[in-house]
Amino acid sequence: MQLRAHSLPSSHILHSLMSSCNESPLHQHPLLLNFLTRRQYGLIKGHLVNIDNCFNKVFPLFDPINPELFASHRIINTFSNHFLFQPFNKQVNHNITSQVQELDRIAIELLESPSTALVVLDASVKNNVATSIAHIHIRDRPITKTLHYALNITSTEAKLVAIRCSINQATNHDFISTIIIVMDSIHMTKKIFDLSSHPFQKHAVSILKELCSFFSHHPNNHIEFWECPSHSKWHLHKAVDSETKSFRLTPTYPSKLSWDFSRKLECNDLTNRWKMMFQASDLKGNQFPDLMDGDNKPLEPSYIKGGPWLQNFGHSNLLCARATRAITNHALTGEYRLRFSPNKEFSCPCGQYPIKSRQHILHDCKRFNEYWNPHRDSIVHFVMFLEHNHNAFAFSNDIT
Repeated sequence: MQLRAHSLPSSHILHSLMSSCNESPLHQHPLLLNFLTRRQYGLIKGHLVNIDNCFNKVFPLFDPINPELFASHRIINTFSNHFLFQPFNKQVNHNITSQVQELDRIAIELLESPSTALVVLDASVKNNVATSIAHIHIRDRPITKTLHYALNITSTEAKLVAIRCSINQATNHDFISTIIIVMDSIHMTKKIFDLSSHPFQKHAVSILKELCSFFSHHPNNHIEFWECPSHSKWHLHKAVDSETKSFRLTPTYPSKLSWDFSRKLECNDLTNRWKMMFQASDLKGNQFPDLMDGDNKPLEPSYIKGGPWLQNFGHSNLLCARATRAITNHALTGEYRLRFSPNKEFSCPCGQYPIKSRQHILHDCKRFNEYWNPHRDSIVHFVMFLEHNHNAFAFSNDIT
């Protein structure tokens, strides 16, 4: 709620009630929190007071009613063919080599084209200090190097600041008609052209103003965003990446937090508490197995891509159902029947074990020998076992 208040326009009624937002002494609302006595202020228990107490801790980045976002000024409509995105395709084999070759071609053409500005930038965050560095290459001119740092912002915001300043530097030269920006991740650059409400609006609006002026100057002016992963080791990006990681700065406190950084801190806090609660067997369930990841570490809860469990078997409804039964031990095993239907048969048909337990099915039962691996505590081998043994942890109507 405290963060959401920053997304409200300045004319919203909440801003006129909060003392931390009321900058003008004129036309102050009679119910302004500043006008309350200490006793009245102390008696108020609600979101408004909590927002007012915490408002100065976060600096706003929303600008939802800026003219640049109006329908008549939208750059995606008026200059739709003036910008281009070249993402890195991770699905194509040997794509790193082809991408590096294409970037080399651009760098060589830069030596022949005086109207092109090549911007290579990167950002990193250490000890809550975000550092962004950009190198601007223009033919027959020395490399322009810019460095920006800020406290308590995300790397996405740091990259947007670098883009904003680089475009400003490049458009200062009237002869520049093409701006090529190379960075390790370009998905966040689409936020510049996103007209919905998001916490990077002020950066986006500033960039849009620069681009509108740049595109209006000449119909051939355009900008390209190229993705260059750090592991590709392209020489120009590698130089910027090394500078960014080697930069050291002692943080100065106190400092306000950005909206997105505050949300990230809150999300990390919730995730850490979630993981701590998950480690307690009475909260996750006594039957929940400790499956391992590829590094032989216990799986931990995560909201990323559905979590580590669903990433491995969520693609198939039947496989997901059988995996869920196995993980929760809620299948027609001997253990289950002993607990809920003690009058039914609970021994294993293989005749080698008196109780058909989950452990027996996964590691010992001769009926499920189409695939065997001792490391079935690994999530990968656990899923492989289920894929090769379609009857394991399946009810009769599941089997086709």
